[in-house]
Amino acid sequence: MSKKNKKLRGLTLHFMPYSEIARLNSVERIKKLLKIVLSHKVVVLQGKLRPEEETRLIEDTMIMIGNIKGFKGVELAVIAQDSSSLGFMGKFKFGLAKALTGQQNALTIIGPATIVKEMKKNPKKLEIMMR
Repeated sequence: MSKKNKKLRGLTLHFMPYSEIARLNSVERIKKLLKIVLSHKVVVLQGKLRPEEETRLIEDTMIMIGNIKGFKGVELAVIAQDSSSLGFMGKFKFGLAKALTGQQNALTIIGPATIVKEMKKNPKKLEIMMR
């Protein structure tokens, strides 16, 4: 293979503050995220989507499989602070902060399945295996 025909592909992480999608409706949020993922980038989103948005994202990607050449779906994982080990005051502060800031105390990773091989999540860490 000559150097001219050889394409170098690196891993591109797209860091996105939640404020970038906060004012969008659910459909617009999903479209924006899918557009980034379809450009072979892994999105690292400050915050998290609502459960119905996550479901819609997965449903939309399932429809795309087979209709978009080379698209094999997405891998998605959310890391959020666990408040179960906090005492009463800690839970109160956590709940108050969550109410004020929304879902920004989490981190969401969304990547194309052609790049992200697997995501393993346990209570203390998230491991992402890339292809």
